[in-house]
Amino acid sequence: MTEQTKVNADLQQERKKCTFNITELTNFIDGGPHMTEERRKREEKVLKEGIHIEEVPSEYLSHKEKYELAVKKACMLFKLIRRWQEEENTGMESFRAVLGGSLGSAILQDGSPLTLHYVMFIPTLMGQGTVEQQAYWVGRAFNLDIIGTYAQTELGHGTFVRGLETTATYDPKTKEFILNSPTLTAYKWWPGGCKYQFLFNDHDGTYVNSPSSKLTYGTMMFVRVVLVNDMCNYVAKAVTIATRYSAVRHQSQPKPDEPEPQILDYVTQQHKLFIGIATVHAFKLSADWLWNMYNNVTAELEAGDLDRLPELHALSCCLKAVSTADAAESVERCRLACGGHGYMLASNLPLTYGHVTAACTYEGENTVLLLQTARYLVKAWQQAAGGNTLTPTVSYISKIYAGRRSPPWDNTIEGIIEGFQRVAAGKIGLSVTNIEKRQKEGMSYEDAWNMTSVQLSQASESHCRAIILSTYNEEMKIQAASASPELKKVLFQLVDLYVVYWALQRVGDLLRFTSISERDIEQLHRWYEDLLVQLRPNAVGLVDAFDIKDEILHSALGAYDGRVYERLMAEALKSPLNAEPVNRSFHMYLKPFMQGKL
Repeated sequence: MTEQTKVNADLQQERKKCTFNITELTNFIDGGPHMTEERRKREEKVLKEGIHIEEVPSEYLSHKEKYELAVKKACMLFKLIRRWQEEENTGMESFRAVLGGSLGSAILQDGSPLTLHYVMFIPTLMGQGTVEQQAYWVGRAFNLDIIGTYAQTELGHGTFVRGLETTATYDPKTKEFILNSPTLTAYKWWPGGCKYQFLFNDHDGTYVNSPSSKLTYGTMMFVRVVLVNDMCNYVAKAVTIATRYSAVRHQSQPKPDEPEPQILDYVTQQHKLFIGIATVHAFKLSADWLWNMYNNVTAELEAGDLDRLPELHALSCCLKAVSTADAAESVERCRLACGGHGYMLASNLPLTYGHVTAACTYEGENTVLLLQTARYLVKAWQQAAGGNTLTPTVSYISKIYAGRRSPPWDNTIEGIIEGFQRVAAGKIGLSVTNIEKRQKEGMSYEDAWNMTSVQLSQASESHCRAIILSTYNEEMKIQAASASPELKKVLFQLVDLYVVYWALQRVGDLLRFTSISERDIEQLHRWYEDLLVQLRPNAVGLVDAFDIKDEILHSALGAYDGRVYERLMAEALKSPLNAEPVNRSFHMYLKPFMQGKL
C-alpha cells in the first residue's frame, strides 16, 4: 500500500469493530444486490466520462464562468444519457438517476441548468398533454430540440397564482401566444416553482380541461415525492463526512495523562450524528412508501378514480416540508460537528447545506405546504365528528376522537408512536375548536383560519411526524425480515433511536396530550443514551454502507481513506491565492502601510 492510498489508522480500526456485513446493508438500502450493481455501474460509466473533473475548482471561477461551465457540463451529461437511452432503451429513469442529490450533485455541484426541463417540463407533457400534443412535443423535448421550464414565479408573486401579472394572449392570425410582463414586479424571477400547467388547443387557443382540475397538481406531487428521496442522499452525504471526520479527529484531554480521544467517543458528538444516520433510513423507507402510493393513486386517476388524490396531496405536501426542514437541520448539525473545518468549502458541507435549505422554499414554501395539509386534516376531523370513515393515513383521528381520554402511557416504540398520533389529533382538534370559536365571535372563516394558522401548521407537522415514525417502524419490520440477525439488530437500534430521539424532542407535546410521566421521560433518556453506546462501534460501518464514492462525496473531510489533513492542504494549494508564497498585495499596500509610506 503506497503512501497515497494508505487509510487512516483510526478508520481502519473503526471498520474492524463493525458487527454486521457492510455490503449486506448497502444492498438493503439499494433494494437488493442487483440494484447495487446497477447503481455502481451507472456511477462508473458517468465518472469514467470525466465530466465532473474541473481544471480549476469552480469556487475560484467568476459567476459568469460558473454558469458557462454548468451549461457545458449539462450538455455533455445529457448527451451521455441520450446515448444510454439508445443503447439500453431506458426512459426517464436515466435522467432521475443522474440528476438527484447523489450522482447529479457530484457532476454539477450547484445543480444542472437543464434539470427542470427533464424533471418537471417533460413529466407535465407526459402527464397532462393530449395524445396529439405528446406526439408532437415529447420527442422534441427528449432530444433537446426544445428546452422547457416552469416560468411562473414573478418578482412580486409566487405561490399566489391568481395574482400573477404576466398575460398570454392568443393571436389567431399567427397561432401564437403573445406574452406580456407589463410591470417591474411581473418580471420572471427564479423560474421553476409553478403550481399549474395549462394546455391549450395548438389551432384556436382555447383552454382544454383535464379530467379533473386536481390533476394540475400531478407534476408538483411527483417532484415533491422525488424531493423526499433527494433529502436522503444529501443527509447521507453530510453524515458520512461528519462521522468519518469524527473518527479521525482527536481533541481535548478529558482524562489527565491520556491521549486526546476521537471526537466520536464524546456522547455529545454521537448525539449530533447518529440521529442523522437514522434519519436517512427513516426518509428512505418513507420515500419508497410514498412513491408506491403515488404510483397507485396515479393508476387510479387514469381509471377515473379520484378518491385518494386529496390524501396523496396532503401527504406529499407535509412530507416535503418536514423532510426538507429536517434535512437542513441534519446537515447543519453535521457542519457544526466538524468545527471550523466544517465551514470550509472543501468539506462540501456548506454547498450541501445550501441545497437542502433551498429545498425548503422551492416546489412550495414549507409553511404554505403545511397549511395545505392542514386543510385536509380539518376536513378529516370534521368527518370523524360526523361518524364517517377516514382514509388510512388519518384513521387514527377517528380512534382518538371516539376515545377522548388518554390511556396509560406505554413506554415502547409502538406506545410512543401512538403518543405522537394523540399529539397530532389533539392539535388538529384544538385548531378546529379555535376556528369555530372565532367564527362564533363574528370572524369570517378566512380570518379565523389566519388567526389559527400557527396552530394549524404545527398540527400538520405533528401529523407528518406521526406518519414518518409509524412508516419507518412498520416498513422496517417488512423490509428487514430477511436480513441477517446481526444486521437486523442494528437496523432496529436505529429505529429505536429515531423514535426515542423525537419523543425527547417533543416531550412538551407529549406531556400536554398524553399521560406520560416524569419517570417515563427519565426512562426515555436512559434508553436513548444506551442506544448511543450500542451504535458507537458501528458508526463508521453504517455510513460506509451508504457506499458514496469519493468523487460523489467531494469532501476533504469525508473521503474513504480518512486522510483529512493531507486532503485539506491539497485543496488549499489549488487556490490561486496560494500560487505565490506572498501575495503581491503585501508589497503593494500592506508593507508600505506598515512602514508609514502609504
